[in-house]
Amino acid sequence: MSEWPEGWSGDDRGSRYGRGSASPRPENARVMRQVRRGQAAPPRAGGVPRQPSYVDGAGHGGRDGYDSGYNTGRVYGGSGGGPHGPAPGAGRPAPDWRRRVKWTAITVVTVLLVTTAGTYFWADSKLNREVDLSKVIERPEAGKGTNYLIVGSDSREGMTDEQKKHLHTGSAEGKRTDSMMILHTGGNGSTLVSLPRDSNVEIPSFVGSDSGKTYPGTGRHVKLNAAYAEDGPELLVRTVEFNTGLRIDHYVEIGFAGFANIVDAVGGVEMDIPQDIKDTKSGADLKKGRQTLDGQQALAFVRTRYALAGSDLDRTKNQQKFLSALASQVATPATVLNPFRLYPTMGAGLDSLIVDKDMSLFDLAGMFWAMKGVSGGDGTSLNMPISGSAGGNLTWDSAKVKTLVDQLRNDEKVTVTGN
Repeated sequence: MSEWPEGWSGDDRGSRYGRGSASPRPENARVMRQVRRGQAAPPRAGGVPRQPSYVDGAGHGGRDGYDSGYNTGRVYGGSGGGPHGPAPGAGRPAPDWRRRVKWTAITVVTVLLVTTAGTYFWADSKLNREVDLSKVIERPEAGKGTNYLIVGSDSREGMTDEQKKHLHTGSAEGKRTDSMMILHTGGNGSTLVSLPRDSNVEIPSFVGSDSGKTYPGTGRHVKLNAAYAEDGPELLVRTVEFNTGLRIDHYVEIGFAGFANIVDAVGGVEMDIPQDIKDTKSGADLKKGRQTLDGQQALAFVRTRYALAGSDLDRTKNQQKFLSALASQVATPATVLNPFRLYPTMGAGLDSLIVDKDMSLFDLAGMFWAMKGVSGGDGTSLNMPISGSAGGNLTWDSAKVKTLVDQLRNDEKVTVTGN
């Protein structure tokens, strides 16, 4: 029985199909003819369906232009590299490193700009601009450079009983000034002048910061810190300007808790303590030598006066040294380039600072850099020159004070020395 359909036989396949060749020569390559695709033809008589027509043996032609690709090596697509695609490396473009570097740089710069802008607006929004210097009357003319009045108050606002005990602040109501300094910045370096709290000054005429009422001057003399206790920052600025003749451009105040928090945020401040200090009032218990002070120790150090030979004058010197060291610590790369230290430091500082309404972040940064310059030798620090005392108040040396103020107003090199 035949294996093939009716009308076919094994011999019909050709003399060499499946049986080898009688010829000693290898058989020629056969070309598969192209099949014309289209509607199937009706069956022919005899039951054998009509097969698709072949145009030619080269795979070309036909109405639909179909090309099987067998004769061009493109059966699997691509450009002749085989069924698995092109050969390795064939046709693959080299990386455009210049373009990659360009877009990486653009991305980095964009991220830095966005982060910087976000940080600026965040920090600017945290500044407590509570002091209105426009309420200060009869002000001196502005000189060259910039003058900051820096005040450390004994405010306990927001502190818990546990914090007051830990920091040895007591529980007195209201707030007074523990330290006052004038920082002058200009073209001849920075000058930091401490104003002893017990300085004998005259309270001039002023306008009440809350009441708006005018209080005429009566020639009344008090300790300098009494001006702050009487009517706050505006009267303190008015009193300093009246007694020195130097215009104050910006006001910065920080309380007990804020001071300690800043020191802790930067990881402590290294200081060289000149002598053993033990003071039950401030809580200081420090040994002589170089050491790192935490917030509680630093606050005790700058508040101590009863354990010092020069009392308030020695305390102001310690305050100058510490604030300069603190500014240097804040401005180090370890703080500025470390977001885990920078943001807590900024947060602690900005939350606790009280400044004037015209103070900008750039002004505040300029103040810190100037204080760092004082500790680095690019500046001068001194106490307001003292000539004696009257009724327990320290009296200023009027001649030296006039020379000092003239040099600061004209932004000249300071030659005056203080106590």
